[in-house]
Amino acid sequence: MTQRTEPYCPSQTWETLRPEAAGFDAAALAEAVAYAEANESPWPRSLYYPDGCYVGLVEWNERGPWSDIVGRVRPRGGPAGVILKGGRRVAAWGDTRRPDMTFSIAKSYLAVLAGLAHDDGLIPDVDAPVRDSVPDPLLDGPQNGAITWRHLLQQSSEWQGTLFGKSDQVDHFRQIGPGADNSRKGERRALKAPGSHYEYNDVRVNLLAYCLMHRFGRALPEVLRTRIFEPIGASHDWAWHGYDNAWVEVDGARMQSVPGGGHWGGGLFIGADDHARFGLLIAHGGVWAGRRLLSERWIRAMLTPSPTLANYGYLWWLNRGPSAKPELPDSAFSALGAGNNVIWVDPDHDLVAVLRWIDKAALDGFLSRLVGAVRS
Repeated sequence: MTQRTEPYCPSQTWETLRPEAAGFDAAALAEAVAYAEANESPWPRSLYYPDGCYVGLVEWNERGPWSDIVGRVRPRGGPAGVILKGGRRVAAWGDTRRPDMTFSIAKSYLAVLAGLAHDDGLIPDVDAPVRDSVPDPLLDGPQNGAITWRHLLQQSSEWQGTLFGKSDQVDHFRQIGPGADNSRKGERRALKAPGSHYEYNDVRVNLLAYCLMHRFGRALPEVLRTRIFEPIGASHDWAWHGYDNAWVEVDGARMQSVPGGGHWGGGLFIGADDHARFGLLIAHGGVWAGRRLLSERWIRAMLTPSPTLANYGYLWWLNRGPSAKPELPDSAFSALGAGNNVIWVDPDHDLVAVLRWIDKAALDGFLSRLVGAVRS
């Protein structure tokens, strides 16, 4: 009878493996790493173009009344990354500790925080209207009052309003991914019923963060630190910054609501090593060193395709539906942030890869090279 062993979880120092011992073709893996290093994001390292325009506004063709940068912006570092096989490091490049902005990877962290709230009984039913447990004027009316937690998590809420000075209209007609056409971004469109239409909308994701903060009664960075980062041995270098005007009172305490990205500055500033620990926790089904931090039931739900977008779960991207990459495993999933920043998990090959500042046009090429380097 084979003795069962727990999945490997790193302590403060990572155990490393030579690529050959981890089942890689060493030369092919080295080629994948070199490819990532050679294809740096075209974004300026200051995150501002010479004319003073913030990179995100150019990336999303944004202009108009809601375009002010209201959160902290930090210049970025160079390309960096970590590759784990069975939790052990088989490759790393660049400064993997540097806490850079991470943009929409923060959305996947919000999904995990929502899972903690669900596991704690603070959100017992994701199909219940959010207003039932967060009685806030932001959720008044027939449109907003019908929005459920599931709708917010799947970006199909169709919430209408203004939060911290940003209107939901700013991301109407927004597109992302290859071939995105944002020529109409910010034009007002007629809203549809909650749960019936997918739209990548940062204001609505920020509403989810705001509502989660109210359910916990604590600032979300504090919840993340005590419930996830301390147990998995993350560094103390990370920070989650909110907007300058996002300070509110919750249960008599003043706290800052945090955004699900760096669209207008702010967001999660973190290093590749900490992202790798977080990705490994999800790869392990929510268990770290024998301790369950997040329910397996929530992770299954989080990685289930949404009815309005087949390659999207609860704020995680899936390799499913018409846009699936056939050269990559169906079970693969990722947290993606502009710039490009990536946590990619491949359960079939027991792989976790973190990429910082790779050209988005080169991401698929890197992943196909990485999977192609696996011998066993």
